Amino acid sequence: MAIFQLQCSIFMSLLLKFRSGLKAEIGIFFPMLVLRVLENVLQPSFLQKMTVLNLLEKISQDSQIIIDIFVNYDCDLDAPNIFERTVNGLLKTALGPPAGSATTLSPAQDITFRHESVKCLVGIIKSMGGWMDQQLRIGESSHTRFPESDISTEGHSTSNGEDAALPDYDFHPENSEFSDATTLEQRRAYKLELQKGIALFNRKPSKGIEFLISTKKVGGSPEEIAAFLKSASGLNETVIGDYLGERDEFPLKVMHAYVDSFNFKEMDFGEAIRFFLRGFRLPGEAQKIDRIMEKFAERYCKCKPSSFTSADTAYVLAYSVIMLNTDAHNNMVKDKMSKADFIRNNRGIDDGKDLPEEYLGALYDQIVKNEIKMSSDSPAQQSKQATSLNKLLGLDGILNLVTGKQTEEKPLGANGLLIKHIQEQFKAKAGKSESMYHSVTDIAILRFMVEVCWGPMLAAFSMTLDQSDDRLATAHCLQGFRYAVHVTAVMGMQTQRDAFMTSVAKFTYLHCAADMKQKNVDAVKAIILIALEDGNHLQEAWEHILTCLSRIEHLQLLGEGAPTDASFLTASNGEMEERTPKPSGLSSLKKKGTIQDPAVMAVVRGGSYDSTTVGFNSSGPVTPEQLSNFISNLNLLDQIGNFELNHVFVHSQQLNSEAIVAFVRALCKVAISELQSPTDPRVFSLTKIVEIAHYNMNRIRLVWSRIWSVLSDFFVSVGLSENLSVAIFVMDSLRQLAMKFLEREELANYNFQNEFLRPFVIVMQKSSSAEIRELIVRCISQMVLSRVSNVKSGWKSVFLIFTAAAADERKNIVLLAFETMEKIVREYFPYITETEAMTFTDCVRCLLAFTTSRFNNDVSPNAIAFLRFCAVKLAEGELLSNGKSISDGSTLDTAESGEVVLNAETFTNKDESSSFWVPLLAGLSKLTSDSRLAIRKSSLEVLFSILKDHGHVFSSHFWIAVFHSIVLPIFNFVSEKEVPVGDDQSSPSSRTSHSEASTWDSETASVAAHCLVDLFVSFFNVVRPQLSSIVLIITGFIKSPVQGTASTGVAALVRLTDDLGIKLSEHEWSQIYVGLKEAAESTIPGFFKVLGTMNNIEFTHYSQNDLEMDSDHGFSGDDIEDDNLQTAAYVISRMKSHIAVQLLLIQVVADLYTSHPKSLSRGNIAAILELFSSVASHAHQLSSEMKVQKKIQRVCSVLELSGPPVVHFENESYQNYLNFLQYLLLQFPGLSSEMGMESRLVTVCMEVVQTYLNCTSQQFAQVKSVNRPVLHWILPLGSAKKEELAARTTLVVTALRVLGNLERDMFKKHASRFFPLLVDLVRSEHSSGEVQRVLTYIFQQCIGSIILE
Repeated sequence: MAIFQLQCSIFMSLLLKFRSGLKAEIGIFFPMLVLRVLENVLQPSFLQKMTVLNLLEKISQDSQIIIDIFVNYDCDLDAPNIFERTVNGLLKTALGPPAGSATTLSPAQDITFRHESVKCLVGIIKSMGGWMDQQLRIGESSHTRFPESDISTEGHSTSNGEDAALPDYDFHPENSEFSDATTLEQRRAYKLELQKGIALFNRKPSKGIEFLISTKKVGGSPEEIAAFLKSASGLNETVIGDYLGERDEFPLKVMHAYVDSFNFKEMDFGEAIRFFLRGFRLPGEAQKIDRIMEKFAERYCKCKPSSFTSADTAYVLAYSVIMLNTDAHNNMVKDKMSKADFIRNNRGIDDGKDLPEEYLGALYDQIVKNEIKMSSDSPAQQSKQATSLNKLLGLDGILNLVTGKQTEEKPLGANGLLIKHIQEQFKAKAGKSESMYHSVTDIAILRFMVEVCWGPMLAAFSMTLDQSDDRLATAHCLQGFRYAVHVTAVMGMQTQRDAFMTSVAKFTYLHCAADMKQKNVDAVKAIILIALEDGNHLQEAWEHILTCLSRIEHLQLLGEGAPTDASFLTASNGEMEERTPKPSGLSSLKKKGTIQDPAVMAVVRGGSYDSTTVGFNSSGPVTPEQLSNFISNLNLLDQIGNFELNHVFVHSQQLNSEAIVAFVRALCKVAISELQSPTDPRVFSLTKIVEIAHYNMNRIRLVWSRIWSVLSDFFVSVGLSENLSVAIFVMDSLRQLAMKFLEREELANYNFQNEFLRPFVIVMQKSSSAEIRELIVRCISQMVLSRVSNVKSGWKSVFLIFTAAAADERKNIVLLAFETMEKIVREYFPYITETEAMTFTDCVRCLLAFTTSRFNNDVSPNAIAFLRFCAVKLAEGELLSNGKSISDGSTLDTAESGEVVLNAETFTNKDESSSFWVPLLAGLSKLTSDSRLAIRKSSLEVLFSILKDHGHVFSSHFWIAVFHSIVLPIFNFVSEKEVPVGDDQSSPSSRTSHSEASTWDSETASVAAHCLVDLFVSFFNVVRPQLSSIVLIITGFIKSPVQGTASTGVAALVRLTDDLGIKLSEHEWSQIYVGLKEAAESTIPGFFKVLGTMNNIEFTHYSQNDLEMDSDHGFSGDDIEDDNLQTAAYVISRMKSHIAVQLLLIQVVADLYTSHPKSLSRGNIAAILELFSSVASHAHQLSSEMKVQKKIQRVCSVLELSGPPVVHFENESYQNYLNFLQYLLLQFPGLSSEMGMESRLVTVCMEVVQTYLNCTSQQFAQVKSVNRPVLHWILPLGSAKKEELAARTTLVVTALRVLGNLERDMFKKHASRFFPLLVDLVRSEHSSGEVQRVLTYIFQQCIGSIILE
């Protein structure tokens, strides 16, 4: 044993000092000396294995050796995977012998092995971490880094100053096989893929060959595959023999190529077959052996043609040799073959001749004395040789291995065969080109090392920690976890890092505290150390740490007897008062044998690590044993104080930019899981979020923006929670943070305040809880009013919150928000635009939102008043002086809520303030169509008041844009919507729906028209081009079927012309007159459609002749249906309104041309004439509808209504027509002559007389009888006719006087046209003598003078 220990000591020295020069030798000695002992799990020598474990422990303490072993062996294609085999061997030792297997170890020895192997694994991962940290420090401190492929000498020197000597070839980089970590990665990947192919070949040879060819690890030709099978290590020799014996075409070609690769020229038959069979094991199937031996015989004879007569001899002899080898060396064969038997069996095989007996005898002796076996068959593989290692690996053995010397006289036993096998390995290595020994500095190599060792280490640490209660062993395991997390975290290996973190977190047993032990508390301490040491690299793994901290705090609170958070978050006020003095903690647990609190009961029962709520899915009562264990374990947790718990959070200030974001993100996830717990919601992590934000508030804004992005999403998510108490707590926490943020100064044009207030905005807009919305409004009000001077970009969020509050269903929320808005606008308006003028727009939009509040009596009117206040401030230039204005003049899109759309081109100008006026004016413009009368009137008055009072600050370009986009759209329904009246409106229901869907009431219309004209008159010089639009709007009012609205339009037109008459040009007057003409003409078709509905009304009991009878007899309403009465009543009402509007129009025109005679150009005169002519013709046509008139008279009689003034309408229209013609003849004689006014005047007079005659002509009744002449009876006029004649008398007298006052020549010229009418007048009955007197005058003075000539 002392010799073995000495050998290990010598081997350690070789590793420390000479490993760069003995790379190949160490690659042979390490598996033989260390790995064979390490991998022997069942029946190892205790002292030998302890020696090996001690050796490995020393090796693991040297980080450079660990790295060098992996680089030079595991990444070398021709070298064994020493590092991988070492780690796996340590894992096997740590796990111990498999259950049920026979072993020579005692339990104490087994435990010792386990602990030592874990210690070695911990040392390995610790060394890897130390090397990594060292390289990182070197990289940070040095500006120049040596190439990672540089060949470095061993940096380890012994205490006596001896340095390692390097071979000469180490100083020639061109011989290097690895250039850097990237190349190592490629070589490592190549080796792993090759090993994968070999493993697949050992299972399924054909599949393995296909894989190796497809991955280009071997060529596709039979010769290349044969060479691979002959030289590759790791191949199963039995599988090789089976594959070579296949009869398929391709394996057969491979077998031929394999045999042909041998050269038997210098070998006798015995040596040749021994050399041939050392690479594979013959298959058990005779046919396969036959094919292989047949090819072997052929190849041997080809190499040595003179050896046998034919290949058949070699073939038979080969079979005989194989049978002899089996017979001589198989213990199952009792009767051994003698030499004579062997000679006899081979008689006559050489083409009928015998081979020499001496030859066969020598061959027999050679086979019997030295068994034919494969090169991999070694006595060292047998467990019985473990006891001979002491003798084998003594100093003499080492010299023999190196020099190859062996006592010839001594027969080769098992040790000798092993020595010979090692010598052959040296020979094989010597035949290959020597590979370079490398030492890298790139830490990327650790990735490949971790990929190899992380699984075994995780299994070893976990199993040991789970099964062992030994304090030292568990301490080693926890150290291993810490080092493993450190390496994997720094290297960014997320999967491996999370695996280690999850395991150590589970071993805390905080999820089932009743089962905790001291080792679990130590695991908690390890978790805290990991957080403090490697926090910068943990990323997502922070969630495990913070979950553990949350559970620790929960258990500590239970131990202190404090009430649970759930008692405050889930109970009402009354319930909380009852629960507060009754804590269910450690003190109460000790007194009671059972637990009543479900939350505490769940904690005692425990649950799975991954469950959101510990014990939530568990059921059943808590046993006294569980309770006792739980209480004692709570005492164990006293080892972890509040300082250690809070230190992790305080230490967050030291985390780098990436780590703090990951930390906050993980903390938010844990907080959500706490708050969403169905049985035991908690606020521990939520309070820590506020603390973390406070600790890290001084970080740069770029980092803070990323942190707040995470926190913002968290606050929004939890703020919308269905648990009202949780949501309130979260909003209050957010308020605390926001107050702290507002204490910090924010420079102009930054947006951070707006970002940290964004969660309030989103929750306010989306929350269905009135309590939460009210809380938000109160929080924002408090923050703003207490820190108003610090609010900068946050104004935008403030106004968005109040905008959402304005639409709230709760009156108290609306009033509270508006109260704050009122105070802000009244007292703190300069602060709003102190740093950013655009916040003025947000303020305006907020006030506009309040104008639409359903609680209009309290809020809406005041909001409109504040809009006027904002306009005053804007006009005074406070925005441009306080804040940074917008220089591009682009407008805001105010169409979000259906407002007037303002495109960017409309307001693109040099006026910087235009973009602020737009939302204010557009919002008021939209309000003019509000459904509430008071709001409509108020918004109209405020809008036009603002425009009138502050329009002087507008540029002309902006004024035009205001008119087009704000003012005129208010009257779109007037100017564009001529009220259609069709058959579908004959019923009252359709009339009602129409009136509701149409426009303003007459009062609002009157206010609007007055404001419009007033504004236009005030800024006429600027907005003069908009006259046509103004006229269009006014005439739109006039076209209204409602008399009041039409009167409003007429009044507006009068006001317009009175104020601007002297300023208007001929063209502008033309616009007015043409507009009036079109207004008069456009209403006529629609009116006749309404009048046409009377034709559909039939009256029963009365014939047509009855209807034509004199109305003096009266009517009863019994024969008229109710629906017909309603329809007729509507027609009568429309007729009265229509006539009134037409009369207004002709009166306005009469007033215009008399007041402004200069407006009467030729074109305007023509337009007026057309207007009077169309109205007069329309009036005459209306009075001629006798059938309709009779029906209307009957309905009026039944309903006791006054009839429409049809005759008055006709009289007035013709009267004004005559007056205008006479005015033209008197004032413009020349123009009148050119336009033929005299002839038109005579024509109009004739129409008047003819109408009068038509009224009197009905007294002639014609009675027709068969075979009798026609009788003409003169009937007296009825009272109704007399009244009509009396009404028409004035007009006909006027017409006759006009005719009588014509100049003599003119009268004479036209006398022939109207003389028959005068004659008819003489024959007619008149209600007044005035007609006869005028006729007398005409006949005496005018006609008489002509006759006397």
